[in-house]
Amino acid sequence: MADTTSLYKRKVYFLAQTFFIKDNQAELLLCAHKYDFDIQFFDQMAEFVRTAVQADPEDLYVVDLDVLYNMQLDDNRTMFLGDLLRRLPQQHHYVYLQTEKQSGRFLLQKMLVDNNCLAYAEKPIANDVLVDKLFNLFAQRKRDETSVVLYLGDQVRFDTALLATQQVNLIHHPDVQTLHLVVKQMQPDVVVIEDSHYLRTEVIARVLKKNIEVDPSLEIVLLQTRPDTALARKATDSGFDQILSLTDSDVLTHQLLNRISKIRTDKNLISKDRATGLLNKIGFKKRAQDVIRRASRDKVALALAVIDIDKFKTINDTWGHYFGDIVIKRLSLVVGAHMQENDLLSRFGGEEFVMLLWDCTVQTARERVDKMRLAFGDIAFEVSHIETRHFSFSGGLAAYPALKTENELFLYADEQLYEAKQSGRNRICG
Repeated sequence: MADTTSLYKRKVYFLAQTFFIKDNQAELLLCAHKYDFDIQFFDQMAEFVRTAVQADPEDLYVVDLDVLYNMQLDDNRTMFLGDLLRRLPQQHHYVYLQTEKQSGRFLLQKMLVDNNCLAYAEKPIANDVLVDKLFNLFAQRKRDETSVVLYLGDQVRFDTALLATQQVNLIHHPDVQTLHLVVKQMQPDVVVIEDSHYLRTEVIARVLKKNIEVDPSLEIVLLQTRPDTALARKATDSGFDQILSLTDSDVLTHQLLNRISKIRTDKNLISKDRATGLLNKIGFKKRAQDVIRRASRDKVALALAVIDIDKFKTINDTWGHYFGDIVIKRLSLVVGAHMQENDLLSRFGGEEFVMLLWDCTVQTARERVDKMRLAFGDIAFEVSHIETRHFSFSGGLAAYPALKTENELFLYADEQLYEAKQSGRNRICG
């Protein structure tokens, strides 16, 4: 099969006892590969530490605490938790697996949390559940998108510099009468409204949420500058999602960042394809609408491409669905390597991918997608120990502003994809 070293974009380094690795390795790898990450197993502390020192901090590091009962130090002493923690590279964060007895000891949990513990889990834990939780941790730590906070108030109470370091853009808008228009235009993740402005227009939360063009996941937060239980209850009843009390700017900012982290995780789980990490159909449609609005404002050309692996059913029927998943993942990496900063790439389902190319004419798009087609065709997939095969894809193109909406663009590009399939496959039409 394809080389997993370059196939999977993320990696988990797993330190565990030998028997655990032998009993679980195959199934854990199978589950992890479906989520587009790989696992490297270790049963020796020294090798684990050496590898971790050189590895990417964005990877995950999992430690089964049962290793403490199976390892000895250089002077033949049994390894204790303090010895383990001192040896682990401090630039990483760790996920710990514990027994029920271990997880019941609060001081143990405190020691772990004080020493770069990202999360801990109690054993026994099913392999697919563990992999799903690790995937969620990858999603939580992913920071490739900017979040927007719209602030309605007389004075900004948050640390905007700290927010910026976490890719959060805070926009101060002091006029309640035009807030709904700005929300429609900016599509923020969170709207924070000070209590004084809410008191002037108590219907504001309902006005924002009733707009069909506003993201239904929008969160509206009331910032109370002074305690008022009756006001908080009234705001909650009128549609506010959260109440924050005015406190130190640093504390308030971290409260907002915690909320945004949860919003990002939820959006990733809803809008991302788990097998490839790309946008799914829901995520693409939402982001594409935003890009088209920007293109209209900035007078920029767009090209939408739909591509589809040729004879994919034959691939699945001949070599199995797991191998088919490998081909899909490899295509996602090939195409992803050709994406530019403002482009969108999604897996719509099965073997079909859709991309929206920023500041790109149809002619330029045809050249770019054709380079992707050739690069994918050059990959040799091992279908057996003695045989390799090459695969191809076909594609269709559509142009904005000749076509105005995401749906019009997709339907036309899909027609062109059908034309490419009918005229011999392994080509780009449009």
